Amino acid sequence: MTGFFDSRRQMGVLAAATTGSVLSTTATVHAVFGTFLVPLSENFGWSRASISAVMAIIAISCAITYPLAGRYSDKHGSRRMILFGNVALGLSIGALALTSGSLAQFYLTFLAIGIFGALPSTAMFAKLVAEWFDRNRGTAMGFSSGFGNGLGSTIMPIVAAVLVSTLGWRAGYLGIAALILLVGFPVFYFLLHDVPSRSDPVTQAEAGAKLEGVSLKEAMRVPAFWLLMAAIAAGGGISTAILSHVVPIVGDRGFSLGVGTAVVSVFALSASAWQVASGRMLDKVNTPRIVVPMYALAIPGLFLLEYGASVPMLVAGGACLGLALGAQFGALPFFIARYFGLRHFGAILGVMYSAVIAGQGITPVLLDAAFDVQGSYRDAILVSMAVMGLGSLLLFLLPSYRGERAAPAPGAMAVAH
Repeated sequence: MTGFFDSRRQMGVLAAATTGSVLSTTATVHAVFGTFLVPLSENFGWSRASISAVMAIIAISCAITYPLAGRYSDKHGSRRMILFGNVALGLSIGALALTSGSLAQFYLTFLAIGIFGALPSTAMFAKLVAEWFDRNRGTAMGFSSGFGNGLGSTIMPIVAAVLVSTLGWRAGYLGIAALILLVGFPVFYFLLHDVPSRSDPVTQAEAGAKLEGVSLKEAMRVPAFWLLMAAIAAGGGISTAILSHVVPIVGDRGFSLGVGTAVVSVFALSASAWQVASGRMLDKVNTPRIVVPMYALAIPGLFLLEYGASVPMLVAGGACLGLALGAQFGALPFFIARYFGLRHFGAILGVMYSAVIAGQGITPVLLDAAFDVQGSYRDAILVSMAVMGLGSLLLFLLPSYRGERAAPAPGAMAVAH
């Protein structure tokens, strides 16, 4: 085949990876969290902070599971792991409909969601896309992760809002679980393939990337590893946590559920489109600093979300936050491939995503703890703005691609064209 794809399998893998991001925990758990927050609090009398503690539970479980899943994927492939994780994640989310008023039961269910959600995750799909694509790798990863998460984070809140408002919150969880199982499993079963064995020169020709690069231990000796981890963990953690709280943030300021859902949709769509666009830019521009101004857009986005006095201002805030999130998540797997290569991509990306998930878990608890004490999210959002400024500085300090590196990584050097 000519053009963007080199083989039909590449097309299938990209389609499956994109579907996987649509059905990932970003869309099916984080993006819809705000829709369930108030009904759960009113139904059981739980505080918002006690409900948001599930995000910390997800963070802890994912922080442990992501590196293990990445190592397993590096050694044994991703397909079987993703198929198992898809079924287990769907059943776990469906089990939330059985919540009886026990916080312990609620927390244990989210523990299962965190563990199983790390298996069919955007990180694991990004690994497959990175392995299958050499040419246009940034664009392919941006499309699968960005368009997939953006589409999922647009559709899932609407589905959840319709189901919760008409049939109740239990039906909302069952509907999301059904989509994960009935859409995800057939797509993954028929279209998802591990990269061909390097020992098979015929099938290996279909795959675009050579699996060369440095180990996790070698990567951790490089300053770029820690700069990247800190910046993306802070930025991605805060942005995704804010995404899950848009509805209560704007609702507490007097705006309707419809307005909050619209802002979430703009947030998600902007992240979707910009992750593809930023991936294309990363393919074409040979400097990591191109991401810095995109990342920094989160600062005016947070300001508008908290201080915007009209719907257009809130929508503009959602758009800025979406552009920042799209750039953050588009850059992370690309930078890992570029700086450290592909041989241990899963393990390195797993550790990086553990840090991101930790940020996603801690920030919602802090947001709702601030609300419970002060009756407002304002101070927490101001702190988030300062952290995003620091993250922008860390990305600016990243070395050039051909600068300081842990060890030669020929596979990584071939990423940009």
